[in-house]
Amino acid sequence: MKLLELRARERFNLIELIVLIVIISFFAAIMFNLIDPPRLLNESRNTRRWSDVTNIINALIEYQVDNDGNNYTTVDDMTPGIYYQIGTANLGCDSGCTAQATVTACIDLSGIGYNYLATVPNDPLYGSDLETDYYILKDTNGAITVGACDPEGEGTGGSGRPPIITLTR
Repeated sequence: MKLLELRARERFNLIELIVLIVIISFFAAIMFNLIDPPRLLNESRNTRRWSDVTNIINALIEYQVDNDGNNYTTVDDMTPGIYYQIGTANLGCDSGCTAQATVTACIDLSGIGYNYLATVPNDPLYGSDLETDYYILKDTNGAITVGACDPEGEGTGGSGRPPIITLTR
């Protein structure tokens, strides 16, 4: 008789099973909110943008060093103080760049050479070869600034204030 009572008690009853499912669901919801996948995705794309901006400006500086201080041709032809979007499009490059207003003509860096920049990077979310979603500026002193047009917010759910992704050298 005691053996039968012991076996009956070893099983979960329906109420215990429901309580266990509720507890697991509660902890799963807490973990999901702590991990916050949208925020992590936005942060990872912004990290890629920082890397792309760094690669572009480093390629331009390396080109300049290797060519006796002369800028790459399309950068040299830029009007100082004017922001341009990087890309191969001839016109329409003034749309879509929210971080900085750009002129309609793009600056094409695709011919700079494999030694400096294997491929011109595109924004991981919005960029294409026509409009990379990165901008460039040459100031009157010759300093070059490269930045990302559309960084994403890094707060909860990606709703926070976007960082300013720009480098000047």
